[in-house]
Amino acid sequence: MAEVNARSFWTLAPGRGEIRSSVLRAPASGEVRVRTLCSGISRGTESLVFSGRVPVSQYLAMRCPFQEGDFPGPLKYGYASVGRVEAGPLEWVERRVFCLHPHQDCYVVPVDAVIPLPDAVSDARGVLAANMETAVNGLWDAAPRVGDRIAVVGAGVVGSLVAALAARLPGTQVELIDIDPRRAAIAASFGCTFALPSQARGDADLVVHTSGNPDGLTTALGLAGFEATVLEMSWYGDRAVTVPLGEHFHARRLTLRSSQVGSVATAQRARWSYRRRLGLAVELLANSRFDALLNGTSKFDDLPATLARLAGAPDGTLCHVINYP
Repeated sequence: MAEVNARSFWTLAPGRGEIRSSVLRAPASGEVRVRTLCSGISRGTESLVFSGRVPVSQYLAMRCPFQEGDFPGPLKYGYASVGRVEAGPLEWVERRVFCLHPHQDCYVVPVDAVIPLPDAVSDARGVLAANMETAVNGLWDAAPRVGDRIAVVGAGVVGSLVAALAARLPGTQVELIDIDPRRAAIAASFGCTFALPSQARGDADLVVHTSGNPDGLTTALGLAGFEATVLEMSWYGDRAVTVPLGEHFHARRLTLRSSQVGSVATAQRARWSYRRRLGLAVELLANSRFDALLNGTSKFDDLPATLARLAGAPDGTLCHVINYP
């Protein structure tokens, strides 16, 4: 078998990355070689990784599948790759797949690490699978009920996906809240209302916070009604967060709960594997309205400069798609 070269993106040190080349081994039995079509930048987490803001205490917890190297760098990181199988078991060859793999143009992984993409899911939309998986797990943790008044604070990719899924529940009223008025169109496309923080209606049965900003968590606590749950889905890296646990927090008997995709939500854990959950996330993307979350593209060769720009000045970018030759 001819030798195959692979090119991958590495964070060398905080704020600095490069494309590296290496020789790719041949797939063994039960493995596939995937040629990447596109990958997505999970801007919140990847910006923190690229900027060297992963706390030492979280080095192990924040490792992603198929990561190489260690925090703060050099390391190969990322988890939103769509490609086509070019070698492996015959039943897999030529199939489009999603894989939780770092940014790399060709890679070898076990068959169990890839999920087939339905025909209804485009290559670019497929990179949203990792974020959709996070949204699904968050809603499992939040356990919304029929007819709930739900506030989602932070209209980034994960927040928008949470709002879109919650709006499908019968009788729910979902308000998507963000400081950027440009997100109003996205809220409308997902069947939600939109509000700036100062205009949000409050007295919510459930509040989900996804903005990644402590001010957003303050807003979320203020919107929760009596004995409501505030689900915290943001991750702050090494940033200390101060929130008002005085004021109405105790009088309203609020519950502040964390959610993280690294563990299947407690209510589902006995029956759902990681693979089953990811498969569900991929299936849920079979709707073109999610294309509204794809608002940036660039070439793989430009990834070092692209990630540096997104980490410093995202300017409204939601999901940025990397296209491969």
